[in-house]
Amino acid sequence: MPSRRDRANAIRALSMDAVQKAKSGHPGAPMGMADIAEVLWRDYLKHNPANPKFVDRDRFVLSNGHGSMLIYSLLHLTGYELSIADLQSFRQLHSKTAGHPEYGYAPGVETTTGPLGQGLANAVGMAIAEKVLAAQFNRDQHQVVDHFTYVFMGDGCLMEGISHEVSSLAGTLGLGKLIGFYDDNGISIDGEVEGWFTDDTPQRFEAYGWQVIRNVDGHDAEEIKIAIDTARKNTSQPTLICCKTVIGFGSPNKQGKEDCHGAPLGDEEIVATRAALNWPHGPFEIPAEIKAEWDAHEAGAAAEAAWNERFAAYAAAYPELAEELQRRLAGELPADFAEKSAAYVSAVAEKGETIASRKASQNSLNAYGPLLPELLGGSADLAGSNLTLWQDCKGVSADDASGNYLFYGVREFGMSAIMNGIALHGGFIPYGATFLIFMEYARNAVRMSALMRQRVLYVFTHDSIGLGEDGPTHQPIEQLASLRSTPNLDTWRPADAVESAVAWKYAIERADGPSALVFSRQNLPHQSRDGQQLADIARGGYVLKDCAGEPELILIATGSEVGLAMDACEKLTAAGRQVRVVSMPSTSVFDQQDAAYRQSVLPLEVGARIAIEAAHTDFWYKYVGLDGRIIGMQTFGESAPAAALFEEFGFTLDNVLAAAEELLED
Repeated sequence: MPSRRDRANAIRALSMDAVQKAKSGHPGAPMGMADIAEVLWRDYLKHNPANPKFVDRDRFVLSNGHGSMLIYSLLHLTGYELSIADLQSFRQLHSKTAGHPEYGYAPGVETTTGPLGQGLANAVGMAIAEKVLAAQFNRDQHQVVDHFTYVFMGDGCLMEGISHEVSSLAGTLGLGKLIGFYDDNGISIDGEVEGWFTDDTPQRFEAYGWQVIRNVDGHDAEEIKIAIDTARKNTSQPTLICCKTVIGFGSPNKQGKEDCHGAPLGDEEIVATRAALNWPHGPFEIPAEIKAEWDAHEAGAAAEAAWNERFAAYAAAYPELAEELQRRLAGELPADFAEKSAAYVSAVAEKGETIASRKASQNSLNAYGPLLPELLGGSADLAGSNLTLWQDCKGVSADDASGNYLFYGVREFGMSAIMNGIALHGGFIPYGATFLIFMEYARNAVRMSALMRQRVLYVFTHDSIGLGEDGPTHQPIEQLASLRSTPNLDTWRPADAVESAVAWKYAIERADGPSALVFSRQNLPHQSRDGQQLADIARGGYVLKDCAGEPELILIATGSEVGLAMDACEKLTAAGRQVRVVSMPSTSVFDQQDAAYRQSVLPLEVGARIAIEAAHTDFWYKYVGLDGRIIGMQTFGESAPAAALFEEFGFTLDNVLAAAEELLED
């Protein structure tokens, strides 16, 4: 009968073979963590290869995603639809086995990892989702949400600052079903980490409020089992299991060295490793008796069948709760949301308030929140400025996780990556807020939302120099262009309360990617619209004000500058000019419209165009052309009241009129 080491060696062999065939990859981590993975995946992990989306499965995250052949080997060996041919095409074009684990490519991969530390953050988000969902739905004798989140991480993950942000919050929230495995092998790309990473990691995590299990031999199955058992018994604290391992374990000449971290072992070393591991089998060859012991179909089917029985009993006792849980886990909105949200938009249009769009955002939350129990909001310590708290918000805490609001603290990056984990887990639509300028702290997590096409809602307030006296450190300039250039991300900058309500509605209804909702600090005037214009807001760009005949000039604006464009249009019209105003709250959504609609809004034959936005100018050339004009920002801001800043940087009626006259004369 194959031993534990034989089963672990199957991981090592597949990993080194795939990396060697690809002539690219990281064999060291999979070979070093194989023994830990064998114990976890064979003895503890609740999953079903026949149904990778089994609702109550444990979540497994490989935060040190460069070691991707570890998870690919595990998925293949346990019976997922990931064949030897898939492993042989590791890192090749259109392969399921990408260089780093990519969500949506290989079944069983719970999240895209590779940017170090973010997998740990995603795991914290998944554990939060499990805890909150359990608190909202479980009842006495009916534990239908009951699973663990396991995460592997390396030195690199712990050196990244995001690990501090999310681990601190995980301890505060008492995420007892979060179990991390620290691959303490002392090696990173540059060599032995003792020259640049001497933290007392166990003490650090104890300070966060974690249970820490120190000095576990990562190659001793019994020590690993005892550690996991201890971790699973503590349901009030997350656990860090510190495993001492040898990177590249089994490689006679490269184990324990940086040589095997990010490069193939080489043909000669692989021969030597096979001999050292007593693995006489050929490349990609797994003996039937070892494959049979790895196969998880029977155990997975039994686990899912047991859960189905529990859920059937739950549904009999609590039919409405069961139906609601199924709806939320399926990612479906309530049946009446579209109708009620449309009615709210109409009501906002009729009311016609002049308010800051951040306040309009809060009003939208008060309208949509009661319709959407799946909303799980938060702010990075700026709730009073971002206005993300709404009338029925209840904070989530370690002792009571049944709420719908997370106080993230000053952790913009951590908040954003945690929201990705929450969205990936299912059952929630997460939203989180900070000032637009601090999107820079969160930038890579925002990118990961877009890469994985997750329904994550980013609320960014204080959207321009209009925030005033806090000065250039807080005044965003290039951030809107950065967000708009991100594939799969829809960015909205509403001009008033009506566009704000539509932006929230659109973002909530969009199921195939994230949205950035960008709001002002200062009040914005209401713009009147007819029914067609109201409907066209959701198309990203539309004609807000038109002339009697063919336009000779088009003013394009977003956010607070739409009011300025409307004032300029009034003056120019009075002077006999034919002027159209286009409000463009979401350029990406507008770009997705059919050519006929885009032509109807921005006719190609009208070359005289001016874009007006208190943000970087360069983004707007695609809409005005090289012959158009852009009134925008090309420098950083200054510290002064908003009115003085808008005048200083040319966002005045006189400047717009002068640009229009110059353009029309040309």
